[in-house]
Amino acid sequence: MKFSVFYIVVGILILGSCSSNQEQRSSATVDSLRINYSIRSLWPHDPEAFTQGLLIHNGQLFESTGQYGTSWIGIVDINTGKVDKKVVLDNQYFGEGIAILNNKIFQLTWQNKVGFVYDLKTYKRIKEFRFDSFAKEGWGLTHDQVNLIMSDGTDKLHYLDTVTLEVAKSIKVTDENGPVKNLNELEYIEGFIFANVWQTNTILKIDPATGKVVGKLDLSKLASDARKASPQVDVLNGIAWHPETRSFLVTGKNWPNIYILKLDESKPHG
Repeated sequence: MKFSVFYIVVGILILGSCSSNQEQRSSATVDSLRINYSIRSLWPHDPEAFTQGLLIHNGQLFESTGQYGTSWIGIVDINTGKVDKKVVLDNQYFGEGIAILNNKIFQLTWQNKVGFVYDLKTYKRIKEFRFDSFAKEGWGLTHDQVNLIMSDGTDKLHYLDTVTLEVAKSIKVTDENGPVKNLNELEYIEGFIFANVWQTNTILKIDPATGKVVGKLDLSKLASDARKASPQVDVLNGIAWHPETRSFLVTGKNWPNIYILKLDESKPHG
């Protein structure tokens, strides 16, 4: 019996040591993935905008919103936050992410599982497409200059041919804990995909070659700041990149501001 107790105690100590080592390794991994940032400035944002997509194209800030009855695509006046609405969806559609490529605007809808294509100059709808054969729902959208890249609320990102609008390939996104679900609004920046994780204050930096998360941006402080300014704010959502100034823009659903950030690039990620 004494030997049994001895071995149990030793076993507990060994397991505790292993657990501690795992926690240390996990903490070290999180630290190595952390992307630091500083706030450059704030721009006003329409607090009624339930943001689904955000992007900069030819020096203009485009935004898409989604709720039944109030889904639109517009150009944001960065001085006032007011939006020049270019597309307003019928009430049956819940708008989601957008991308601009080849002089066209591509837009997803949420559970309708249909997307729309508009002429960038006239904003006239020129095509629609369905994605129910490969995607659970429509969430975020971006592109890598060749294919559209969409999220559907799972751990998958789907690459779409811009002509046929059919899936060319899909990748699974993983971090140190395994698959990462609830991938939402997307932005393709210098060879990496940045993705909001729905209902969190985290933005992931993803290597599209492997699907692995190579950086994490914790924006809890911004979310707290937004909530203090306006109690009706919803989740963090919306990423845009301005390559000339290397500015990283973020906002959220019903947030009163857009935050212009400078990412700390002193430590490489990926």
